[in-house]
This record gives sequence, structure tokens and C-alpha cells, in this order.
Amino acid sequence: MAAPFEILIARIETLDVDAVVNAANKELMPGTGVDGAIRAAAGAELTHLTNTLAPLEDGEARLTPGFNLSARHIIHTAAPIWTTPGEKGTKVAGLAACYQACIAAAGKESLTSIAFPCLGTGNFGWPRDFACAIAVAACEEALPQAPSITRVVFCCFTEADATPYRAALA
Repeated sequence: MAAPFEILIARIETLDVDAVVNAANKELMPGTGVDGAIRAAAGAELTHLTNTLAPLEDGEARLTPGFNLSARHIIHTAAPIWTTPGEKGTKVAGLAACYQACIAAAGKESLTSIAFPCLGTGNFGWPRDFACAIAVAACEEALPQAPSITRVVFCCFTEADATPYRAALA
């Protein structure tokens, strides 16, 4: 299967896709970065809803409406924090599980397009190139189980974010 990957330098909250992935924290509490941008664009209804939800488990993804976004849905997932103590292999598996769970959630709803931010590379401290390689591999592994997905966007905030994706997909 030819992977349906696309790299965009954009603001994820502006994309017209079936689902955008939110780089959430486990408690689904309002945050900064991607989470803050998505919440600001989606509107207060998103935070009202997430306040009623249980915390995310490692590698879990949770789908909510997109509210005021162009995207119909938001898929929330929380990457492991790279800079906290713990086994590297466990953290790598946890980051991969985030991507796989998001694709599974999108596939369960028969969505056709999903956009990912650079999970974990902001406040959670993951090295950009390393996290990118995990993202691409995890998505390639998960896509055969979600045949409805025909477009996977790696939405990068800067050219520096996009460079490792271009290299990984070359």
C-alpha cells in the first residue's frame, strides 16, 4: 500500500480534514501549544466537554466533535514525556501507540483524513528527528487496519519541523 502521507507547514487548527489530533495532556485540561490553539479555535464547548471526561491512559486516543473547527473531529492523545525518568523503550512504544490509537479511532469512524501535529516535540521534550521517525513508522504500521483513511497529514508549525518528515518519507 502506498502510504497517503502529506507534509504541510500550517496551523493544525485551520485544516479542513475529518480529524485533527490534539497533543493533549493526560488530564485533558487546557494547555498551551497545539492544545491551546485547538481549544481557542474550537471554542469553549470543547473544554466544557473535556472537563467531563476521564483522563487519558498511555497510548489512548479519544475522539470528540470539532466544534468550531473546520475539522469535524478532534482526536486527543497524550505523548509520554521524554524528559521524565523511565525506560526509553517504554517511551518509544508509548509514542508509537499514540499514533496507532489515533489512526484506529479515525478508522473506527470511517474517517478519510487525519492531521497530526509533531506529537511530543514541544513541552514534552522529544528530539524532533527521533519523534518523526517513530511517527512515520507507527502510521505505516497502523494504516492497513484503517482502510478508510486516504490522507494522513503531518502538520508542521515550522520548516524545521517539516525537514525530518521529508527525509523520512523520501
